[in-house]
Amino acid sequence: MLTPFDDYPIHPSADPIASPATGDPNHYDRYWFNGHHRDGDFYFGAAMGHYPVRGVVDAAFSLVIDGVEHSVFASGTMPLDRSTEIGPIRLEVVEPLRSIRYVVEPNEHGISVDLTFRATTVAIEEPRQTRRTADGVLVMDNTRLTQWGTWEGTITVDDRALTIDPAVVPGTRDRSWGTRPIGERVTTNRPVQMPTAFWLWAPLHFEDRFTHLALHENPDGSRWLETALVLDPLAPGAPTTGHDGVRECSDIRYELDLKPGTRDAQAAVISFTDPVEGEVRVELETLYTFRMRGIGYMHGYWAHGTSHGVLETGREDVPLADFDGTQITDMHIQNVVRARMGDRVGIGVLEQVSMGPHEPTGLTGFLDGWAG
Repeated sequence: MLTPFDDYPIHPSADPIASPATGDPNHYDRYWFNGHHRDGDFYFGAAMGHYPVRGVVDAAFSLVIDGVEHSVFASGTMPLDRSTEIGPIRLEVVEPLRSIRYVVEPNEHGISVDLTFRATTVAIEEPRQTRRTADGVLVMDNTRLTQWGTWEGTITVDDRALTIDPAVVPGTRDRSWGTRPIGERVTTNRPVQMPTAFWLWAPLHFEDRFTHLALHENPDGSRWLETALVLDPLAPGAPTTGHDGVRECSDIRYELDLKPGTRDAQAAVISFTDPVEGEVRVELETLYTFRMRGIGYMHGYWAHGTSHGVLETGREDVPLADFDGTQITDMHIQNVVRARMGDRVGIGVLEQVSMGPHEPTGLTGFLDGWAG
């Protein structure tokens, strides 16, 4: 079936754009963003995902301020033209890879937003994430781009309005597409295999540069994906793609100081070798932890790709102290961190997903907290 996008020269095959490349219900196409005040006063996350085979589009925005995570959700039927709007939430690509606007119109839930992300680096393509089960079934195959930037606009929660100043509110975004587990599990006769995961991701903002870390490890600590980068700020008018100003680093190491009884890092050290400057050591101090369920990740009700009919919206407010770090719904996290790299002081996140045993950190069981 034709849609307005078919008028653009963007077809990767002979199919109309509305035709998914696969019938896999885990096929998805997703936007994700975060932002954080340089002093750590607040953090926000935003997302929107399309699931063409499931016929679902969903979105969410979450703000952490004064120790409470406030979230608004929307989910409904995905139109064939891949509209980036669902309920009160919409996303506008103002200028590809340079400027994106994220809006939550005033609504009955009392959370509204009008924010614009402007790129401060090139967009980088992370290593492709491909995984199969032990018996060979493909469960994940996706591409991600990551980009650093600043935010400008307003956020309103009930009667409280925040002015977002790009001079003090940096953030990071990613775009990913492909397949990964979403929505309700497909019923099969194959035996259920308990998932394992150990994922670290750390996009950091310093005054004159940006750093990046991404790695996946197996339970024994062997790695199936790793990358670390140092990026220069984007020069005015410079292309937003390519490798100019991007240095690929090697010998990637980390140390995690886990909070006893949880899998959350209360501090960490990232080390790698910069091809220009040599050994780099970045020390991270967790200011507080954002539970990614606030924008749908592993949420018990608003999980990505779940069906909520034609349209449903909702709100959730949870004090950070009330989250249980050993529950599956709270396991995908972003630690808002103060970062120190020599004399440089920055802000960013250390994202973690940890399920199952992990020998290097001493984690055992499926979701057991660190015993010390």
